[in-house]
Amino acid sequence: MHIRSFKRAAAALINVPIALAATPSWADVIDGQWCLASSSFEIEGPNIRTPAGSQVRGNYTRHSFSYVVPQAEAGAGSEIAMLLRNEETIELVRKLAGDVSPPEIWKRCKPTS
Repeated sequence: MHIRSFKRAAAALINVPIALAATPSWADVIDGQWCLASSSFEIEGPNIRTPAGSQVRGNYTRHSFSYVVPQAEAGAGSEIAMLLRNEETIELVRKLAGDVSPPEIWKRCKPTS
């Protein structure tokens, strides 16, 4: 991923209206399994298992993660940027050809018994 592109995507994520609604409450780490409807992904340090099942390395901090969608997946080449909002919530935006999607709200996956 190009550094300038990542910085623009990260700036777009930070400037979304949700960011203005509340001060973030930082959880411990972004690592773990995240779900939205029937989709999920898992972050473990700089590694992610994407919703399509690919294993990819990304840009990791304790409270954010970004990566480029691999060529074998829908949306190939787009940048995904995530920001941990609280213990149970991340905000995710997709950027492709200068367009940034509205933020998606992903929740930690609940274990099934």
